[in-house]
Amino acid sequence: MFLLGACPLRTLSSACPCVAPPWKEISCFLRNLCLVTRLQKRNLINGLLFCSPAILGLLIFTAYPVIASLYYSFCNYSALKPAQFTGLTNYRTLIHDKFFYQSLYNTVYFAALSVPLGMITAFALATLLNAKVRGMAFYRTIFYLPSIVPVVASSVLWLWLLNPDSGMVNAVLARIGVTGPGWMQDPAWAKPALILMSTWGVGGWMVIFLAGLQDVPREMYEAAAIDGAGRFGMLRNITAPFMAQHIIFIAVMGLIGAMQFFAPVYVMTQGSGSPAGSTLFYSLYLFQKAFQYFEMGYACALAWVLFALIFVGTLLFFRATGRFAESTVEA
Repeated sequence: MFLLGACPLRTLSSACPCVAPPWKEISCFLRNLCLVTRLQKRNLINGLLFCSPAILGLLIFTAYPVIASLYYSFCNYSALKPAQFTGLTNYRTLIHDKFFYQSLYNTVYFAALSVPLGMITAFALATLLNAKVRGMAFYRTIFYLPSIVPVVASSVLWLWLLNPDSGMVNAVLARIGVTGPGWMQDPAWAKPALILMSTWGVGGWMVIFLAGLQDVPREMYEAAAIDGAGRFGMLRNITAPFMAQHIIFIAVMGLIGAMQFFAPVYVMTQGSGSPAGSTLFYSLYLFQKAFQYFEMGYACALAWVLFALIFVGTLLFFRATGRFAESTVEA
């Protein structure tokens, strides 16, 4: 069986080299389609038939909703009545919506603190678990387990732990003479409580960092130790360059995930964004507009603004870290 992306037809025509850009591969395929044998055509048809359920699912459940949401973002649409095209009305309304700015602020605040803190925690755990000691597989499993706990279950668990009256966190603080805050009942502490909760589930990032640490040659640490380098010097000049790709990947995925933070805050506040709107995150506000107030057109506009923010932010991040990543690869 032959696939479009692999461009196997280059053996049939030396004048059509297989290059990286997909549009050139497709043009290569179309120019040489007439040279395909009957057996190759049959294999192509069979391959497309096998892939057809996935292709249809992608078109129906992904491509169509995305295109439809773009259209509905320019409409007054409540899901109960036919959509009426209104142009840029939803986007003009969004500019003057104070809850839009409040939700955006809460989301950026959460992302700016939770992602760096989670990365530092994951890297510290990976460094500790990279040691060659007995029973390390057991410890790695224990630290990874929180990341596979269902979101709803972990949210309910942390809601109990952070209870200001009977929660374990405040009970431990009381033992050392510290009066615990109200956590999810206090507007000043609600977002820090969610950041603390997000740090608990960094097991996936920890595994990625651990895989990167195991690729660092031990000989370089030994040579650095002989030269008199300290632990901080090794971390800065050996570990960090080797881990650059892992750090960038986790940072990008973490920022994208933080900008779409939804399920825990929905469970812990019952979808209200309380107290006093301190946990009204962008995705929660979008959900409220779509499924509580049935302003589907406005919710689609919010969704596309979020997509634009994530897209632009990711591009800027790649431009800011591109030279660093390239220099580490060349090194």
